[in-house]
Amino acid sequence: MRVDLVVVGAGPAGLYATYYAGFRGLSVAVVDALDQLGGQMSVLYPEKPVFDVAGFPRIRAQDLVDSLVEQAATAAPTYLLGHHAVGLEHGPDGVVLETDRGARIEAGALLVTGGMGRFSPRPLPAGGDFAGRGLRYAVPRPAELADRHVLVVGGGDSAVDWALCLEPIAASVTLVHRRDAFRAHERSVAQLRASSVRVLTPCEVLDVRGVERVAEVDVEGPSGVETLAVDEIVAALGFKADLAALSSWGIELSRRAVAVDRSMRTNLPRVFAAGDVTDFEGKVKLISVGFGEAALAVNNLVPLVRPDLPVVPGHSSDAA
Repeated sequence: MRVDLVVVGAGPAGLYATYYAGFRGLSVAVVDALDQLGGQMSVLYPEKPVFDVAGFPRIRAQDLVDSLVEQAATAAPTYLLGHHAVGLEHGPDGVVLETDRGARIEAGALLVTGGMGRFSPRPLPAGGDFAGRGLRYAVPRPAELADRHVLVVGGGDSAVDWALCLEPIAASVTLVHRRDAFRAHERSVAQLRASSVRVLTPCEVLDVRGVERVAEVDVEGPSGVETLAVDEIVAALGFKADLAALSSWGIELSRRAVAVDRSMRTNLPRVFAAGDVTDFEGKVKLISVGFGEAALAVNNLVPLVRPDLPVVPGHSSDAA
């Protein structure tokens, strides 16, 4: 197929870029390794509330995805879901993207917003083979943990958010983090400290035991080793993205992310990137920032694809 822009990644940044490219008059194809729209937000935490998107004091993650999909539909995009982007060729007037299922997309430009391949959780070292038997790395349906004694492991936004989300649902929630300081948002940490969640820092999980399922864990801290009876462990230790294809294409990486300039260009011609997959000085990984990066990328690639169009689009209200 031939389109003006091919977007790799159907998460929030990719969906917004799809809408915005359509708003600028471009035809769009979207490729994602997952078989559903919304990226990690839909797969890992569809029920989690999101607080940092402009205009929404609070919105359920899947509701945000549904709205983004509705907005992107105005661009009439072609979706290729369950396709891994594997090959990239460069021509004088564009690129050709190949997928593992034999699709070839000719485009005037490529925008990478994630969606490159499977993302795998960073394992809990002491977890052994308890994955699926009380040890999980995401909580897509929090109600499944109702009336359970839950141990959350981690110190980032996901760990703190899950602990707060499960507090009114579970029988008890304990959070273990190996440092005193958290990497989560200050407001969330303050809510955690004021909640009924038991916070153990600086502590580490030494051992996980049980017969058919998780039954107890040993946690080591400044006062020694404590054994906790738990029904469920949520290991929120982050995820590793598959960037092998990007490396093979010759895209410059920085801190396991795509290096971009202020216009969201990569080091390759006609290849741009936006969202959590990017890295630059002062980078902040927020959904709202990803939306802005997507708009920057689309506006800066438009003149490459359509030389008759300017970088600056004007106000959307003027197009009504």
